[in-house]
Amino acid sequence: MDTDFGLFGPDSITWRVHADPSMAVAGVRALLQQALHPIAMAGVAGHSNFREDAWGRLSRTAEYVGIVTYGTTAEAKVASKRVRAVHKKLKLDDPHLLRWVHVSMVDSFLDVAKRSGMALSDADADRYLAEMQEFARQVGITSDIPANRVEIAQYLQDISPELFASDDAREGARFIAIPPMPDWVRFGTPAQGAWAGISLLAAQSMPVWANKLYGFPVLPTVITDTALRAFRLALMAIPGSVREGPHVRAARERVSGAS
Repeated sequence: MDTDFGLFGPDSITWRVHADPSMAVAGVRALLQQALHPIAMAGVAGHSNFREDAWGRLSRTAEYVGIVTYGTTAEAKVASKRVRAVHKKLKLDDPHLLRWVHVSMVDSFLDVAKRSGMALSDADADRYLAEMQEFARQVGITSDIPANRVEIAQYLQDISPELFASDDAREGARFIAIPPMPDWVRFGTPAQGAWAGISLLAAQSMPVWANKLYGFPVLPTVITDTALRAFRLALMAIPGSVREGPHVRAARERVSGAS
C-alpha cells in the first residue's frame, strides 16, 4: 500500500519552507501583517478571545499549519473542515478576507525564509506559492489565489487602499509583542526576553509600508536581514529531533518507513 504523504509531500517546497526555523519569526510577522486589514481584524477582535489567549491563537495557527503541511491527506482535510466550521461560526468566512489572510501568511513565510538565509531560487519561490494554492483551497478560497511572486505583488498593491492600523490592530500588536505570561515564566525564565526578540524581528521583517502603517520605526534592511540570519543559524545548531515539531517528525518517519 502506498504511503500517504499528505497534500504536499517530501519533494515539495512547502515541506522545506515550513520546517525551517525561520518560521518562528515568520508566523508572528504573518499575524501582525494580517491585522492590518481592519475588517478582518475587527472580526477577530469581536468574535474571538485573542486578548486573553494570544499564545493560544498563535499555537493553534501553528498546529493547523503543521497538520495541513505534514499530516496525511485525511488528517489535513479533517483539520481544514474544523477550521472552516470555526470561521463560519465566527462570521470570518468572507473569501475576500480569507484571501488577505492567506496572502499575508504565504508572503510572510516566503520572505522571512529567504531573508533568513534559506536557499530558495526564484523558481523555488514561485513553486512554493503555486503549491500553497492548495492550502488556500483548504480554508475555502476557491478562486483568484495568487500563484507566483508577480501575482502576490499585484495583489498587495491592489488591496493597499483597504489597509490601515486600526485600534484593534494596534492592540493586537501589543498583545503579540508582550503577551500575558505567568509571573514564574516572566521573571523566572528567559521566555519574555526571547519572545521580545522574536516579535521585534517579526515587526522589522514586515514590508516598509506595513511598518509605516503601524508607525513603527524602520531599521535599514541590512540590519534586519543580518539579525534574521543570525537567529536562523542559532536555531539550526539545535538538533532537528529537538527543534522540529511533532508533525514534521511524524512525516519524516513515514518517508523513512516507505524507503
